[in-house]
Amino acid sequence: MVLGLSLQTFTQLHVIISLIGIAAGLLTLLAMITSEKPSHWTGLFLWSTLLTSITGFLFPVSVLTPAIIVGIISTAVLAVALASYYLFHLRSHWRWIYVASALFALYLNCFVGVVQSFQKIEPLNAFAPNGNEPPFMVAQGALLLAFLMLGYLAIRRFHPERALNA
Repeated sequence: MVLGLSLQTFTQLHVIISLIGIAAGLLTLLAMITSEKPSHWTGLFLWSTLLTSITGFLFPVSVLTPAIIVGIISTAVLAVALASYYLFHLRSHWRWIYVASALFALYLNCFVGVVQSFQKIEPLNAFAPNGNEPPFMVAQGALLLAFLMLGYLAIRRFHPERALNA
């Protein structure tokens, strides 16, 4: 049991929070690329992604796993994104620091989503049962390439000060 929930129920809750974070993150990314002012999706993305990491730490594990390491990195990166957004209001260099840290956190959430998909979805698992086969590597490589390209666009185009003054 975790937080009074069965492990299965807690896992489902963790996955739902993660999917909310990914969906809100993709909408936030779209807003960055189109240089729209930050919306309610931004806060939902940041806080649900942080909650994803926090709930990930609550699973009953007794050793340091790759998932825990990703969670630690994600939490640290989200702390930077949250500070950039809420404390420094995206001013000056905090704009690109926010974009880079928020998108890295979103990437990590999506990276884990791909890992979990290959582990849990039978047709994908058939292509890469060990998680090191070419289909898995291609999926992760495509994800990384997409995030690098979209991140570049977001850093170049996201100027909330212009959107707020419009």
